[in-house]
Amino acid sequence: MSQPFSRRDFVATTSTLAMGAMIVPRHVLGGQGYQAPSATLNIACVGIGGMGMNNMAQMLTDNIVAVCDVDFGYVERNIEGRLKPRQGEPTPQNLKLAEVYKAAAKYTDFREMLSKQKDIDAVMIATPDHLHAPIALAAMQLGKHVYVQKPLAYSVYETRLLAKAAAANPKVVTQMGNQGHSMEGSHRVIEVVQSGVLGKIKEVHVWTDRPVRYWAQGIPRPRAANAQVPTPNPRPTWNMGTVDNAVRSAMAANDHTLPPGLNWDLYLGPAPDLAYHPAYHPFAWRGWLDFGVGAIGDMGAHLIDQSFTALGLTYPTSITASSSPWGGGAQNPATYPLAMMAQFEFPAVGKRGPVDLYWYDGGLLPPRPAMLPDDAPISAPGSDGGGGMLIGEKGILIHETYGNRPRIYPESVSKKAETVKQSIPRITVSHEQNWIQACKGEAQASSPFAQAAPLTETMLLGIAALRAGQGRKVLYDAQNMAFTNAPEANKFLTREYRKGWEL
Repeated sequence: MSQPFSRRDFVATTSTLAMGAMIVPRHVLGGQGYQAPSATLNIACVGIGGMGMNNMAQMLTDNIVAVCDVDFGYVERNIEGRLKPRQGEPTPQNLKLAEVYKAAAKYTDFREMLSKQKDIDAVMIATPDHLHAPIALAAMQLGKHVYVQKPLAYSVYETRLLAKAAAANPKVVTQMGNQGHSMEGSHRVIEVVQSGVLGKIKEVHVWTDRPVRYWAQGIPRPRAANAQVPTPNPRPTWNMGTVDNAVRSAMAANDHTLPPGLNWDLYLGPAPDLAYHPAYHPFAWRGWLDFGVGAIGDMGAHLIDQSFTALGLTYPTSITASSSPWGGGAQNPATYPLAMMAQFEFPAVGKRGPVDLYWYDGGLLPPRPAMLPDDAPISAPGSDGGGGMLIGEKGILIHETYGNRPRIYPESVSKKAETVKQSIPRITVSHEQNWIQACKGEAQASSPFAQAAPLTETMLLGIAALRAGQGRKVLYDAQNMAFTNAPEANKFLTREYRKGWEL
């Protein structure tokens, strides 16, 4: 690996390349209505140990010329697992994935990859949330198309940066990885809502059971490996302080040794200097404020998206949030609360009246609306633990994640909904393939940053409002990206960047 250098240094040394990107051949930049002379796209994949490997597997039609990850040991264990499934033989797709991975150029530092690898047309990014914006901005400044996993960015500020970069580079094709936006369920929900059969919609409720089933939240930070452990109280009172100390002791028993091959400094990126602990990596990062944006960041893009699009929502004017306790305490939290609720107020626009959108996570569910029959569950058996409910004057629509399995009540309205004609062109390929086709000028990207940025900003505003204070109504001026009645909370719209990683 080359000598580490900051993103600011990287931007300075590659500014001439960024200018040159404006005159590269059109087959590299793509563009709607243009048939690329080359049948393949040269793609670099960054962050491939988890969801990124699934994304990469959907891109094998084209050239994966480079892969970048800070922990190739973890990556290769996951590939090994695909080649040795618990039952049966490996799929042809997984065999091809392993072959493509082996042949691709490998990098630990995305900046080195972008500087050295001259044949990259497009970059897929599936790192932890805190690295999305630094990598995407660097790639876009070089004229690379970008696919960024949801959430689009770590903070409201970063979301604005990415939206601005996309607007300034219209030939760069962008896509956020909220795959439900390309799926039948979402399309049908949007068609039904926009048909008017539900009547005027004033309320939307969205929920997910995460993080209850998948990662830890509401827990304190691990003690440093050499930290002095307090003497246990022989007769402890089992309050939250005692429980937190028990959790810290359990985490302290873990091996703090850095796994071979893990570049922890690059993993941290813009996050604060923290000692490695297995509670952070792999995957468990999502619950920690340093790296992830909790349940609303994980699932909001899959669950709020349908209502957001169908109702033409943009930015809320006020947000109110409350939750169970923050992990480690509200003054200096380490992890997100185990459960939270948020209310977003959206103003009337055109013929649509004002809309209140409510978010619930950690297993909480919304109250039952009057039009829902007593024997109809809010969250249907066999669902994936998430859903959305749009309440209209004439009827209600309940859907699962990605808009799947929509249910409409009462029955008379449901029958009318069956007559609503299809008006949205269907996407018959995967979300990743839709992006690839758009890069080649053969399609429109389903979820470009112009679409994804306001959705992501709304999600992240829920977190910022919660940090502003439990149950506090904060007023939001979207034009100036500021809380007008809580200026001290504006710091939660961005983050403090580690030296060398400022954006």
